[in-house]
Amino acid sequence: MTPAELKVLPSPQFWRRVSCCLYEQLVLLGVIALTFLLPNLGLGILFGVSLPSWLTFLYLYTVLGIYFIWYWTKSGQTLAMQTWRVRLIDQQGYTLKKRQAFWRYIYGSLWLIPCVLLQWAFHLEKWQIIEMLFAVALFFWPLTIYLDRRDPMQRQGLADRFAGTRLVELPKNLVKLT
Repeated sequence: MTPAELKVLPSPQFWRRVSCCLYEQLVLLGVIALTFLLPNLGLGILFGVSLPSWLTFLYLYTVLGIYFIWYWTKSGQTLAMQTWRVRLIDQQGYTLKKRQAFWRYIYGSLWLIPCVLLQWAFHLEKWQIIEMLFAVALFFWPLTIYLDRRDPMQRQGLADRFAGTRLVELPKNLVKLT
């Protein structure tokens, strides 16, 4: 599709965003297992060393940032976005440049702030933290599309508004199985 055609496509609605996010989390389990779990298990088993939690967070954040930025600048779609026919474009309909993808990732991470505040306020532990992270990422963060008062077919979440990007829903006839 041309940038002009992409520019006029509607935004994905709430449940498509939630479904895409859930599928993305499943894909990310594999990414994390490969890039994080295996090396850290190796460090722990071979040398009896574990990374401090702040370094673990930075490492994971960087690995996931590389994953998202690479896909967004290559095709505008992660693996989950391809499945759900969702694409990330800039305001003119083009695939993102690295700088814009970087800022989209940073703004897309803002949902972590309420999670940290909730964890601190309620002294959540172990599985409670994971449950809260999933709830915020899956349901509350996608609800930010309703803060956008534009036409319901063009609504964007906070991350896209801040980064100057758009999520669009691709038509069914563009999906080709190979």
